[in-house]
Amino acid sequence: MIAQIGLSILLAGVLVYAWTEYRRAPVISVLSMLVATAGLYFVWLPNHATKLAALVDLIIYVWVVISLILLLNLHLKLRSQAELITVLTREIALANARMAEPRK
Repeated sequence: MIAQIGLSILLAGVLVYAWTEYRRAPVISVLSMLVATAGLYFVWLPNHATKLAALVDLIIYVWVVISLILLLNLHLKLRSQAELITVLTREIALANARMAEPRK
């Protein structure tokens, strides 16, 4: 409870400061007020913060899985391209060797 009050006082100070600085930097002021308001919300309703954290964890896990699938796909495509370049290089080398043979 003491931590909630202390954090609320600090966040209220941020709100007041952002309000007073609105004329000088309106975008920064609005963003500061939004963040401070969200902070107050999560300070007084920590269960909602826990639910949000679980959702963010789920989003991160899904992102990691999708990234790994994309990396595997990219690796397989690059490997296929490397094999095609090897075949093409071999064919060009053989064609150049045939052209360079002395004709009898």
